[in-house]
Amino acid sequence: MNALVADLEKFCVERPDGSLCLKESERLPQEVADRLLQIMAYRELLNDGTVGIFRGNQMRLKQACIRKAKISAQSFKKAFCHHKLIELDAAGMNAAVTVRDVVHGLGSSTWIQNNLQCLVLDSLTLSSTNPSERCFSQLCGLRSLSITNVLFHNEDLAEVASLPKLESLDISNTSVTNITALLACKNQLKSLTMHSLKCLKMSALMFLAVIRELEHLIHLDISVEQHSTSTIPRRLLEQKDILPSLVSLDISGSRNITDEAVEAFVRQHPRMRFVGLLGTEAGYTEFLSGEGALKVSGGENEMQISEALKRYSERACFVKEAFFHLFTQTCFLRITKPEILKLVIIGMRNHPLDLAVQLTASACALNLTRQGLAAEMPVRLLSNVIQLLLKAMETFPEQQQIQKNCLLSLSNVRILQDVPFNSFAAAKFVVQWLCNQENQHIQRIAVNIISILALKLSDEQAAQLTSEFYIVKLLEIIEQKTNQIELDTTFHFTLSALWNLTDESPTTCRHFIDNKGLELFVRVLETFSSDSCIQHKVLGLLNNVAEVRELHPRLMQKDFMDHVNELLSSAEMEVGYFSAGIIANLLSRGEQAWTLSQTLRRSLIEKLHSVLLKWPTPECKMVALPAYRYNITFYPLLDCFALPGVQIWAAWAILHICCKTPARYCAMLIEENGLQHLYNIKENYQSDPDVQYLTTEILTYVNTHMKYYGKFKHRKELQTKSNG
Repeated sequence: MNALVADLEKFCVERPDGSLCLKESERLPQEVADRLLQIMAYRELLNDGTVGIFRGNQMRLKQACIRKAKISAQSFKKAFCHHKLIELDAAGMNAAVTVRDVVHGLGSSTWIQNNLQCLVLDSLTLSSTNPSERCFSQLCGLRSLSITNVLFHNEDLAEVASLPKLESLDISNTSVTNITALLACKNQLKSLTMHSLKCLKMSALMFLAVIRELEHLIHLDISVEQHSTSTIPRRLLEQKDILPSLVSLDISGSRNITDEAVEAFVRQHPRMRFVGLLGTEAGYTEFLSGEGALKVSGGENEMQISEALKRYSERACFVKEAFFHLFTQTCFLRITKPEILKLVIIGMRNHPLDLAVQLTASACALNLTRQGLAAEMPVRLLSNVIQLLLKAMETFPEQQQIQKNCLLSLSNVRILQDVPFNSFAAAKFVVQWLCNQENQHIQRIAVNIISILALKLSDEQAAQLTSEFYIVKLLEIIEQKTNQIELDTTFHFTLSALWNLTDESPTTCRHFIDNKGLELFVRVLETFSSDSCIQHKVLGLLNNVAEVRELHPRLMQKDFMDHVNELLSSAEMEVGYFSAGIIANLLSRGEQAWTLSQTLRRSLIEKLHSVLLKWPTPECKMVALPAYRYNITFYPLLDCFALPGVQIWAAWAILHICCKTPARYCAMLIEENGLQHLYNIKENYQSDPDVQYLTTEILTYVNTHMKYYGKFKHRKELQTKSNG
């Protein structure tokens, strides 16, 4: 299904009107067609073009979900009204399709008139032309109707109440002022939802008189938004011998509701299995805890909160209330709760533009994934919640607390390393946040995130991300820490971020040099001369800069070269490795190396060669190196026959990374035709013996690896070359 939805046009042809049509050979069973439509609706892919695949007879729909579809009334009728539908969920469609468009379209089919059982029309416009025009009476088979958030009036209610089979009705947040019309269906109505009837003008006495007549009701929802002055819920609880069949009662949001009154009412209705108490002053006794057969939505404990999030996922005011209680419950959570995170995701997804929902949700998501809790959380859930958090950051850029909550969630190591999400979007948000923040705690978190996300960005993305302003900001942090001689995590993370962002990014390297980054990093080397970790990060970044040919003249500074020359002999392999890399790059690429004094140049050439010969043969994980691309980093150095020391450094590094990550780098050597550079060395009788030795080692290792793990065509190619 995911593959089909992602590449729908591949399976279709286009009609003259621009709509899609499945190819003649394509057929889908009814259950599969229903599911396909549901996925397309969920991903908001339904438009006048895509709904064309549901025209004709290549597939049949039975339970159709077209929520939030952006289609015209004509497209709706052509695509859906010829199917034998028993259910249709058209909630939240664009204003171009009204309630009456949908109902009249459905009414054009005699089969649908008699057999459509469930219809959801929430948040649609009633009519664009004649609001007084009645239209529901033709759907004589209808059993369930939901028409919340619609300008639905008393006259419309009277028409609906006359439907002969109606059993379930949701008229929440409509324009109904009087429910007396419901008496017309009192003998069959089993479920009645009237959440937030703000226009109601009946007295509590008159309202309850109608309710008393609905003796077959199993479910009644008269919940209200908080701070409502309605006394109806409290008065209902005081009634005797009312609603004898009741199983579910929702009075969430009501004032002056006590545990004693609720418990007394429930005991009078032994079949009760649910009571809604979120946002009330009740639900705090053991009887109403929600842990037994009686389910309770409320804010007292996790079970009540979960029930609330399940039942009220479409109601922003109650979702916000439930999230507020959930945040309190999860502040000191020590057990992973994936089932709760699922509910948070649903609430966030249903109300993307509601600030209160997104704010409380981001805080709950942080509590549910902080520290070690994310380690046991399913990756798909973490991916979903991070994508929603990024969406919240984009939607509410000025809301500092949302931004902070999302940033803290992103800083989780498991999430950064193992969870798939839009790394580029995340990096952009974090960069913007960092550039506008002076708080050191936030700075530390931000640069830590960037240091890891940078490794996941393409070269193009890294170039877009690393504006000069941002590089300046990172350099300011380095300078501040260096002046204060402060070796904290922010300093380390900032160095890592700069190192990763300059990797194979000439633009970023240029920003670094233009803003006196070289001078600053020479100071860092001097200030922290005894810290090998700092030194190897600094030299790793400068090695990235040294790979950019046009920046070579600006690196040929005596102070810098003296430092690198001195560190070349370091006992720490990482420090020596990157020092050698800088020297190798500067000596090999172009005539700029001649700007060095002849004495220094000769010293560097001799020392590079002698130091490298003292290094042991590479073994797995000897040195922690970044990811490499051969064609940028090593091939130009392998071809530098006039300087064997340069070739030795490149060959040593290639052998090391092939040993460390063989699946990637052995295959890369073959696929990029990198073996030819090695054979050029091997076949040149004037090649340095030490270079020849390392080259032979690489070829032997690659041959062995590919023999056991590689593809046959690679083995054959390698063996042919070796035999030759």
